[in-house]
Amino acid sequence: MRLILKAYYFLHDGVFTLFAKLDFVAPFLIRLYLAPIMLAAGLYKLQNFDATAMWLDQGLKLPYPEVMTYLVTYTELLGGFLLLLGLAVRWVSIPLMVAMLVAAFSVHWDNGWFAIAPSDPLTSTAKPLADIGIPMAQQSMDNSIAVGERLDRASSILANYGHYDWLSEKGNFVILNNGIEFAATYFILLLSLLFSGGGRYLSFDYYLDRNARQYVRPKRVEEKSELVVEVKPSSAEAPAASRDESPEPSSEELPEVAPEKESKADSTVPNKLQEKQAGTIAVE
Repeated sequence: MRLILKAYYFLHDGVFTLFAKLDFVAPFLIRLYLAPIMLAAGLYKLQNFDATAMWLDQGLKLPYPEVMTYLVTYTELLGGFLLLLGLAVRWVSIPLMVAMLVAAFSVHWDNGWFAIAPSDPLTSTAKPLADIGIPMAQQSMDNSIAVGERLDRASSILANYGHYDWLSEKGNFVILNNGIEFAATYFILLLSLLFSGGGRYLSFDYYLDRNARQYVRPKRVEEKSELVVEVKPSSAEAPAASRDESPEPSSEELPEVAPEKESKADSTVPNKLQEKQAGTIAVE
C-alpha cells in the first residue's frame, strides 16, 4: 500500500507541479469569456436607457429605476473593460456578482434553472435528480415533454407553410426559458476571479502589484535598520573592548596584602622529623 501511495504522489506531484506553472491561463480565459458579455449587456442598456428604466420600474417594480439603471449599466461597462485589461479584477468582481444576484432573483428566478428549455427529457440535466425523486426536477422533466411537443408542432407548420430549410439554416429552433442558469454561471466565474485574481503575466494587476510591493518593501527595511542603529547596548552587554579600555589601578592604590601564614600542619611536619632523628641518635 505504501508503495502504491508513493507511486501515486510521485506522478501527482510531477504532473501538477507542471500545471502550477500555467495557473495564469484559467483566469485569463475566464476574463476573456466574461468581458464581452458584460460589455454587450452594458452597451445595450446604455443605448436603450429609457426603456431599461421603464422595464425596471413597471416590469420588476424596483425602487429608483433610473438610479438602478445607471448603476447596472456602468457597472457592466466598466467591469467588462477592467476584466479585459486584468485591472482591479478582484474589486470589480464584487459589484458584478451583486448585479448577477439581482438579475437571478428579480428577473429569472420564477422561470426555473434552464436558460433554454430542454426539449428531450432523456438528455436533460434534470434527469439524474428526477431519478432520485426530487420534485422540482420531475416538474422540469414534464416541462421538457411539453416543450418537445410544441417544437415538433412549430416545425411541422413551418415545413408546410414556410421555407423551413432557410429558417433553420443558422440553427435549430428553441424555446427560451430565461431561467437563472446564465446568471448563476457568470456568478460562479466571477467568484473564481475574486479568489484567484486576474492571473500572472497577462493582467495589469500582476505587474502593478509586483512593482508596488517592491517599492514599499525597501522602505520597511530602512526603517528597521534605523531602529537597530538607535538601540543602545546595556551595561551588561557592553563590548569587551570598552571594558579593556578602563584605566588600571596604580601600585599605590592597590591594598597591601599580608603574607600568608604557614599552616599548622606544615609547621608540625619538620618538628616531628627532628624528634625522630634525635631519638635514633640516643638509642645508638
